[in-house]
Amino acid sequence: MSHDGMLNELASSQRLHELRRHFFAKSAAGLGSIALASMLSQQARSEVMGQELLKGVPGILDQPHHTPKAKRVIYLFQSGGPSQLDLFDYKPTLKAQHGQPLPDSVRNGQRLTGMSGNQAILPLAQSTFQFEQHGQSGAWVSDALPYTAKIADKLCFIKSMYTQAINHDPAITFLQTGSEMAGRPSIGAWMSYGLGTDNENLPAFVVLVTKDKSGQPLYQRLWGSGFLPSRYQGVQLRAGAEPVLYLNDPDGVSRMQRRKMLDLTGDLDRYQQSSTLDPGIEERIAQYEMAYRLQSSIPEVNNLSDEPQHVLDLYGEDVKKPGSFAANCLLARRLIERGVRFVQLFHQDWDHHGGLPGALRNECKNTDQPSAGLVADLAQRGLLEDTLVVWGGEFGRTNYCQGKLTATDYGRDHHPRCFTMWLAGGGVKPGISYGETDEFGYNVTQNPVHVHDLHATILHLLGVDHERLNYKFQGRRFRLTDVHGIVQHQLING
Repeated sequence: MSHDGMLNELASSQRLHELRRHFFAKSAAGLGSIALASMLSQQARSEVMGQELLKGVPGILDQPHHTPKAKRVIYLFQSGGPSQLDLFDYKPTLKAQHGQPLPDSVRNGQRLTGMSGNQAILPLAQSTFQFEQHGQSGAWVSDALPYTAKIADKLCFIKSMYTQAINHDPAITFLQTGSEMAGRPSIGAWMSYGLGTDNENLPAFVVLVTKDKSGQPLYQRLWGSGFLPSRYQGVQLRAGAEPVLYLNDPDGVSRMQRRKMLDLTGDLDRYQQSSTLDPGIEERIAQYEMAYRLQSSIPEVNNLSDEPQHVLDLYGEDVKKPGSFAANCLLARRLIERGVRFVQLFHQDWDHHGGLPGALRNECKNTDQPSAGLVADLAQRGLLEDTLVVWGGEFGRTNYCQGKLTATDYGRDHHPRCFTMWLAGGGVKPGISYGETDEFGYNVTQNPVHVHDLHATILHLLGVDHERLNYKFQGRRFRLTDVHGIVQHQLING
């Protein structure tokens, strides 16, 4: 075929594609645009008259696949990999064999990171923290977490978590998106896409990052929408006078002027869409409108002046410091009360390759009371029953010391083979410890729970079949659990 012939064929193919696109869009998505325009017009009139819109925005699912036990999720993500051996997984063998090399029969040739893989020996390191059993469940918790220990009977400890990623970025990405490769939708985006929100004035998915923390970097893609429409991405609320960047009106611009500007912009966007049929235009309209509504809803959520002192006391003295983990835990409760579907907190600096005893205790001081206070606060308000709380990092820590081992100091390397997370509320069984590791705390020996299994179970608690919530992209149907995932019914009540 000649060069001109190829160009003509490509042009014809493009015209055919546009004709098909117009036909299907005008018969389906086009009707959606008309409905959207009507909704926005009604919304504009309501807001000008000062009326609040609280009816919510539905997700892609008309109704859950089965009766849900949880309506919402608060995910307390501890970035860096908290040491399960110093917090939850008590191993007397490490004390008895402190300083001795990790037996080859236990490691069994498993890979190590480059940080400890070249050490002459891998000396076993006992925990310097004291462990006791707590509550009627007899859960083992170290003295680094006194407040968590007090609510042990409300928690479901999963001691047999495991993952395949051994370095932070792929491991964190895997916990958040179900894939080690960047670009997939985050778990909160999947929830927003599937289930929507109960309040049109707030996003379905909100992210809170502890202020002024170091450690492994966090990226917006960890709460992004990936290939899902952009309206489903997480909205980060920041500490300070501007919780959402670029949200405030410029000086001299009134709310009425902003409303008129958005209406005109929406008209122009819809005119452009009538000719291009670009679905991204509807996404822009939705984002503009959400930003407009956030101007009034976010200040109200952030205003803690109506919280009584006895509630503030649950979260600890840091609750009065904007952007602290404690303040974010309280803000998470206020958000889910107002219909937000998924709230995710990110707290960094759990990556303790050296100086672990002091560094770990410091992070526990920052997070222990607020985490326990959140669970207690939800319980006293009757919200814990249908709110799922998730606590954990991207992997665990090794039972051997990275670097020099002394009588009072040690560090631990990354360990994907086993780690501990806990769940509370939302239909999970309280007061149980599920799964076991060997006496060295190196391998799972009973009831392994993979990251995909955790995601499948979280979705199941929300009434969603993880195999049926999917999205077609580039010719393939994707889902949060990829082609894996087994719901852990042993963790679920009823």
